[in-house]
Amino acid sequence: MTSNGGFEPVFCTIVPPHVLDQLARNDDPALSGPARRSLEHDAYQRTKRRLTAVIGAAAVTPPEGAADDRPHRTIYDAEHTQDLPGTKVREEGSEPGSDASVNRAYAGLGATFDLYLKVYGRRSIDGNGMPLDATVHFGEGYDNAFWNGEQMVFGDGDNEVFLDFTIPVDVIGHELTHGVTQHTANLDYHGQSGALNESLSDVFGSLIKQYTLGQTAAEADWLIGAGLLAPRVTGTALRSMKAPGTAYDDDVLGKDPQPARMEDYVRTSRDNGGVHINSGIPNHAFYLTATALGGHSWEKAGQVWYDVLTGGDLKEDARFADFATLTVKAARERYGAGDELRAVQKAWEQVGVRTL
Repeated sequence: MTSNGGFEPVFCTIVPPHVLDQLARNDDPALSGPARRSLEHDAYQRTKRRLTAVIGAAAVTPPEGAADDRPHRTIYDAEHTQDLPGTKVREEGSEPGSDASVNRAYAGLGATFDLYLKVYGRRSIDGNGMPLDATVHFGEGYDNAFWNGEQMVFGDGDNEVFLDFTIPVDVIGHELTHGVTQHTANLDYHGQSGALNESLSDVFGSLIKQYTLGQTAAEADWLIGAGLLAPRVTGTALRSMKAPGTAYDDDVLGKDPQPARMEDYVRTSRDNGGVHINSGIPNHAFYLTATALGGHSWEKAGQVWYDVLTGGDLKEDARFADFATLTVKAARERYGAGDELRAVQKAWEQVGVRTL
């Protein structure tokens, strides 16, 4: 929480800093140039976010009709500047235009709204009908997408390593879920609590994609950011929940560093203590739970994770064991001592996280 009693939003990007750092050191200016500019953009936005947290962000007033279970989306075009939000180009209820990025962003915001409302009964990311705003075409070849505590922002990518960041719907769902976490558990963005913050965004980002496609746990690819990597990259996505550490192995990007088990937990001072790296451990626990239960992942496994995120018992500085223990408690309370409870317990055991 901030000193003024409000939530402290964090600046969250889909591409981890260690990936952009790797690109920024490349000898090819077509690769290093966009990565360096993206890191500069991110540093500026991160500083701006901290200043807003200290001063206090303006309160968001729910729009008229927020209680009628409809999204209230507005898409802006930054026109390759860093000025936010940019020029309004599409609003709720208007027809698709010729800009594919605008249309994808609009659809992705809607898909995220639909999952949270229709599955979990949540009205927008704050639970009170918060408007969903997004800006496309941010910066020149900007290699990232982010949630800044108030809205979504998408870069176009450099077309060498990354394509347009509006392409994967799970990226949109991931970033908006940082907003849900901001308005619920408000997990600290460092160490294990930060990795849980990132993992929850991956979990619900994946669920949003699965819900949109009507996929079962067995049918899902469990990839985060599939379709985002350019053809020259040897890899399939940014992260894999099914097999952390296998999403890419590329001469430019390096090898995916995510662990799947606690015995391989990465201790580092970079990336707020490796929040994008160690999130692979709770990610894999969710995958194991969902596939053990089968069917649609959002129905049982997703419900348990949502219960913990929104239940009020998850502390801001929670560690993996704290979260795991709460999922066991939530599974028992909702489903009793049945398959659901056993699946949750076994999943955490398989990734080496002990429940208390």
